Amino acid sequence: MANSKFEYVKEFETDDRLPPSNWIVVRIDGCHFHQFSVDHAFEKPNDENALNLMNACAVSMLEQFPDIVFAYGVSDEYSFVLKETSQFYQRRASKILSLTVSYFTAVYVMKWKEFFPHKDLKRPPFFDGRVVCYPRAKIIRDYLSWRQVDCHINNQYNTCFWMLVKSGKTEREAQEMLKGMLSKDKNELLFQQFGANYDKLPAMFRKGSCVYRDKVEETVKFDLTGNPVKRIRKKVVLGHFDIVGPNFWREHPEILEED
Repeated sequence: MANSKFEYVKEFETDDRLPPSNWIVVRIDGCHFHQFSVDHAFEKPNDENALNLMNACAVSMLEQFPDIVFAYGVSDEYSFVLKETSQFYQRRASKILSLTVSYFTAVYVMKWKEFFPHKDLKRPPFFDGRVVCYPRAKIIRDYLSWRQVDCHINNQYNTCFWMLVKSGKTEREAQEMLKGMLSKDKNELLFQQFGANYDKLPAMFRKGSCVYRDKVEETVKFDLTGNPVKRIRKKVVLGHFDIVGPNFWREHPEILEED
């Protein structure tokens, strides 16, 4: 950049580099998505196409930004975890946040027609975001557990609420019926009144979605006799698992391995 007498204005810029040796979490959340879901007639309590669109955006994020090692999403929210050693844009919070949120939003718009081929976007979707640092992998696990527990609580309530509404209750009546009701009582309500076993609902609704890199066997070519030649490669994968318990992390220790 050329020198000029106006360069003094750079002195007003602040150094927003995140502290070193800390894991970074970027959480992206839909803005005014309650109204957005109404405008686009999303199915209640869960619109599978809308969730799959969010998941596709998250997969694209990991493909675009190799510093992201894990992502967890539910509803209109996604959390992205960057390693504590990441030097992504010199760990500048403003760069990390603006790039991830803008990229996620752009992909959401670009992929809309893949999941809603018969619906036009009536207004632009937009997301807010925040960046938080955590000093240890154990706290990252607790953070992800917090988000998954929230997923269960909200989904169980919303499932009961919308089944009551669809059965003829007003929204106020449904809210009053569910006020103070324990988790086991909600499960009983679903089974007794609607014949629904909560544990049999799709795992994506109950557990949310996990995106990470895993070793996958792929066919890379065929030999001269027509037999497939396979290789083990790292690939971004999507799944719906319990990440509160230890099993997933025992099977994938490399994701939150500390340097």
